[in-house]
Amino acid sequence: MPDECSIIFNDTKVIKARLYGHKSSGGAIELLINRPLDAYAINVYIKGRVKIDTLLNFESALTARVIALNDDGSREVNFYHDEKPIRFEELLPILEEIGHIPLPPYLGREDNSEDEREYQSVFAAHEGAVAAPTASLHFSDELFEAVCSRHPHAFVTLHVGSGTFKPVEAEVITDHPMHSEYFEIRDAARSIIESEAPLLCVGTTSTRTVEYHVRSRESRGEANLFLHPHNPPLRVNHLLTNFHLPKSTLLMLVASFVGLEETHRIYEEAIDQKYRFFSYGDAMLIV
Repeated sequence: MPDECSIIFNDTKVIKARLYGHKSSGGAIELLINRPLDAYAINVYIKGRVKIDTLLNFESALTARVIALNDDGSREVNFYHDEKPIRFEELLPILEEIGHIPLPPYLGREDNSEDEREYQSVFAAHEGAVAAPTASLHFSDELFEAVCSRHPHAFVTLHVGSGTFKPVEAEVITDHPMHSEYFEIRDAARSIIESEAPLLCVGTTSTRTVEYHVRSRESRGEANLFLHPHNPPLRVNHLLTNFHLPKSTLLMLVASFVGLEETHRIYEEAIDQKYRFFSYGDAMLIV
């Protein structure tokens, strides 16, 4: 870490957002929670054909009813437990019991018991993410304590959604419709952000949260900031981040710090040196 800097971490906690069940007609389905829209309506992705009012059955007397079909392929559902409607916070302990860790699709495998520990940062605190802020996974308890003992630090919360894996498909990157995710910035983080200290963000998610706050002055709500070479960071000086998928908004965020040419050079070196990519991969520090 640079000697003189403050550090911002994302303390979101990954929930067991993947459920396996069946329709009342008997067909198997797989449901991935994306994010709550309000206390009862949940945005999800469903593998298996459904229509409005399709009833989905899961273990532990949990059911879901489809209430909307969205143009982007997502669905909206209400959840019920023992036939009674439940709020999102009531759903969370049931997910902990019967749900599965929503590993990124590029890992190409089902989750296992090790993922419950490994796909979660040591400082995770606030439930709501369906993907880990993966730069945070490099911190053991010991490393985290050592870093925090030397640097002023604070936490923001950005509940990472599955939209983080959506590739940039627009011919002009500025035309890409950026997904939104719930965020919250508390007083300690706001104090650091609004200071003049050099700032290091651990991960792209904390970077986007800080930069959205700098532009909007909002401290909670929905963040949808797309950082790229034509929209560089205004406040964050340093970034710790993993190596990301090609054609992703995450790769564009790296380029917003160092430019496209330098990003290509970094990634060519990473490939030559056989660095590990993606969620359980290696990291780079941009200073």
